[in-house]
Amino acid sequence: MNSEKNRKTADLLTICFKAGKAVKGFDPAIEALKKGMVYCIITASDASAKTVKEVEFSCDKYEAVHLPSGLSKDDIGRLSGKSAAVIAVCDKGFADGFAKLLR
Repeated sequence: MNSEKNRKTADLLTICFKAGKAVKGFDPAIEALKKGMVYCIITASDASAKTVKEVEFSCDKYEAVHLPSGLSKDDIGRLSGKSAAVIAVCDKGFADGFAKLLR
C-alpha cells in the first residue's frame, strides 16, 4: 500500500467496516448482492481472474458496480481482520466515495 490512492481507499474501507456497511468474502458478498443490499463490489488487486470474472457477471446481472482496487488481499486483511478478495459495499455514500477514488 504505497500510493496515495491506495491509502485513501484503505482509510475509506476502514470507516466502511467500522460502520458495518461492508460484507467480506465472495459468497457473502454475492448473497448480499442478490438481496439488493449492495451498491458496489470491490476486488483485491490479487484476486483470481475467475473471481473477478464472476464478480463482473454478478454485478452486471444485479446492477451493481465492480471496482478493482489497488489493495491486496493481505492489505484488506490488515484493515478488517480477515483476508478477503471481495468486499461488497452496502451503503450508497461509501459506494460513491469508492467510485470517485477507484475510477
